[in-house]
Amino acid sequence: MKLIQTRQVHGTIRVPADKSISHRSIMFGALAKGTTTVRNFLYAEDCLSTLKAFEDLGVLITKHPDGMLEIEGVGLDGFKQPIHPLDMGNSGTTTRLMMGILAKQPFDITLIGDASLSKRPMGRVMNPLNQMHASITGVNESEFAPLTIHKNDTLYPMEYTMPVASAQVKSAILFAALQADGTTLVHEKEASRNHTEEMIRQFGGQIEVNERTISITGPQELVAQDVTVPGDISSAAFFLVAGAIAKNSELTLENVGINPTRTGILDVLTQMGANLAITNVDTQNQAADLIIGSSELEATTIEGEIIPRLIDELPVIALLATQAKGVTVIKDAQELKVKETNRIDATAMELQKLGADITATEDGLIIKGPTALHGGQVDSHKDHRIGMMLQVAALLTDDVIELTDPEAVAISYPHFFDDFKRIATNPEQTL
Repeated sequence: MKLIQTRQVHGTIRVPADKSISHRSIMFGALAKGTTTVRNFLYAEDCLSTLKAFEDLGVLITKHPDGMLEIEGVGLDGFKQPIHPLDMGNSGTTTRLMMGILAKQPFDITLIGDASLSKRPMGRVMNPLNQMHASITGVNESEFAPLTIHKNDTLYPMEYTMPVASAQVKSAILFAALQADGTTLVHEKEASRNHTEEMIRQFGGQIEVNERTISITGPQELVAQDVTVPGDISSAAFFLVAGAIAKNSELTLENVGINPTRTGILDVLTQMGANLAITNVDTQNQAADLIIGSSELEATTIEGEIIPRLIDELPVIALLATQAKGVTVIKDAQELKVKETNRIDATAMELQKLGADITATEDGLIIKGPTALHGGQVDSHKDHRIGMMLQVAALLTDDVIELTDPEAVAISYPHFFDDFKRIATNPEQTL
């Protein structure tokens, strides 16, 4: 596909609903007793994988024309044995969190996924769950899908120190801890996104967070709630970078989630001198409007505790850094190697094709800028965030950029290219 060519962007965008919260709204709605209402659910492929999995487990989910969902919760022990393996599609979030949710069931359950998902390591979730007396095995005794969650009637609490920051691993443990007999402690070295902890509280659960130690005592019962999902800051990141690197441009992004564990992208933009304003803050729903304009950018170093707060945004931050004066260094981002693809190598490879001065390291990237980009043939690697990042890169050249596997973008943002075309000033290429 030939990417949209434009040198300026202007207008107002309302990005899709937050993917992390959309996943969890289904999960908590299914685990709670009563009817949960979800507004502004993200109808993207990953989240639909979660929705379909719970339907296959016997949960009644009603979809309304206005995008609202109603979920008839069955509690922690009310699932029905599925008649076939649960298909996770491309969703690592669904897979890893479901392992914790289904760790205590009276029947075997198999989780399958697409070719990309089947290459992603699951041992970092399997191992702590198996320490809690779950019994989860990968194909041929490996850590890869298809995964079998064997029937199990007991989960034990544990004390666990996270080896690396990962909201998905942490969440899987917390879902299992809700069903365990006793108190589970999870210690984080760096804080990762806390949507699971916040939604446990929202659904009437008891959880304590003291600095970077999380304490949860099971078993617990959850109560149905009304959930309104804010806009996804990870989706907004692509437009934030677009507005900052395009000349004579300004964008307004409405109703974007600003949960503090997710706003690392805003901190980096500020550090690099971006023309960014945060307005209309909605404290209750942790949302705000973001205004971004063309910016003179300075290089920075991105490392340590901020990494978990922007892990999904690092590919597009790397693009941002190609337009900053100086050398930007990204460290401590090993987590990127086990996403939809090895995002460290994929980001470096694709931006190099366009002329960027970028080098992959063991745990991050080194980017020298500012650098003019040119056209070329690029590949999404079937990774939605790589695909969207490359469309933003097209702002920086008048040459044609052709993208292989653009369909991957639909995993989190089905209408991304439509929205991008709408803000493009005199786009030279239509889809």
